[in-house]
Amino acid sequence: MRFRNLKKNKKTIETKESLKLIYAPYSYRVKAFITDLFMIYAPILYLITYVAMNGKDDFQSSQLAPFAGVALYGVIYALLLNKFGQTPGKKAYEIKVVDDKSGENLTFVRAIFRFVAFLFTATTLLGLFVPFYRRDKKALHDLICQTLVVAVKK
Repeated sequence: MRFRNLKKNKKTIETKESLKLIYAPYSYRVKAFITDLFMIYAPILYLITYVAMNGKDDFQSSQLAPFAGVALYGVIYALLLNKFGQTPGKKAYEIKVVDDKSGENLTFVRAIFRFVAFLFTATTLLGLFVPFYRRDKKALHDLICQTLVVAVKK
C-alpha cells in the first residue's frame, strides 16, 4: 500500500492476481467477424434455404426465415462465447471476449445480450466507430455489456 493512500485512509482493493490484459486490435475484430459470418452464418442460411425451405424463392418471400437465421446465429455465438470465450473467427485471430472486471468468460445470458447490443450498434453504425476514440478499444456494445476483447497469450 502506498504511503499517500495510507495518509488519506484510502484502502486499495487487492485482487487474487493482477490481470494483464492486452487489448485486441480493431482490425482483428473485424476480420474475426467476417470469418464468423462465413463459417457460422453462411451455413445456417444455406441449411434454412435448401433443407428447411424449397429454395431461394421461398427464402426471399419469407419474413421469418432471415430472422430465424439471425436468431440461430446469435444462439450459437452466445454458446461459443459462454463455453470458450471465442468463436472460430476470434480463435483464428487469437482474440477472446471476457468480462472487463474479472477477465472470465461471459454467461450465456450476457453473451446473448451482447449479441443483441451488437445488432443495435451495427444498425446505427455509431457504436462501431467508438473504438477509434478509446484507449481500451471498446465498442458501444462492449461498453453496454461491460466486456472486453483481448489478445490471447500463448
